[in-house]
Order: sequence, then C-alpha cells, then structure tokens
Amino acid sequence: MISSPETWGYYLACEMEEREIFMPKIDSPRMDSETFGQRLARLRKAAGYSQRALAAEIGISHRMVAYYEAQTTRPPVRALPAIAEALGITADQLLGLKPVSPRKAPQNERLLRQLRQVEKLPPRARHAVLETIQALVEKYALAG
Repeated sequence: MISSPETWGYYLACEMEEREIFMPKIDSPRMDSETFGQRLARLRKAAGYSQRALAAEIGISHRMVAYYEAQTTRPPVRALPAIAEALGITADQLLGLKPVSPRKAPQNERLLRQLRQVEKLPPRARHAVLETIQALVEKYALAG
C-alpha cells in the first residue's frame, strides 16, 4: 500500500520496471517516411539476419522482432542498444537520425553467425576454435 507521497516515486518506478518502455514516436528526418519497423526489417535483412536469428542474438522472442517490424512505430528503449550492436550500427542509425552507409551483404550468413557465437566463448575455447580454423586454412591452402 502506498502510504505517503514520498514513496509514490518508488512504487511507480517498480511498476514501470515490469512493463516494456517505448520511446515516443520519432518523426524521422528521412524523406521516404520509413517507419521504425520498416527500417529495422531493412537493416536486419542487410545484416543477414532472419527474425529468429536476430531475436536469438539479442535475447528476445522472434515474435517481439516481428512485432517491432510490423506493429509498432515506437522503438523499444531497452532493446535499442542490443539491436544496434547486433546489426553493427549505432542507435542513431537504427532510429533513422543518421544515414547508414551501404555495405556488402555477407556471402555466408550462417558462418558469420557461428563466428559471432565463437566470440562469446571463454578464451581457451575460443583459442582452440581459432587454431582449428588456422590449421584447416593452411591445409587447404597448400592443397589448392
């Protein structure tokens, strides 16, 4: 029970912690009037992610990614940094405040996703994977 005005802020903050917080709708300075969801879908595809793969990368359900792309015009505050990092862009670029320089689409998205997972391994395991890759590269470079 809220007993005094001094504790209202605490209870409000606790209540807000339990809900997803969204930024207000941002009017993008882009001339093509691309919504946040359209931009997210375009950038996700350019980075070589499916909705499921991006969701797994940032730790949310694929349904949330689909919702962000199709249903909402308000970016999710808590997810912005993780989405931007996974896509290799800044939050300003994700929000459409700064342009995203075009980049070449990856040739093997699966390999790139696997390498991102290797980066998250403990140092000893990461080193073992890299030694194996190096040995295979050297073996097939001599045979080729």
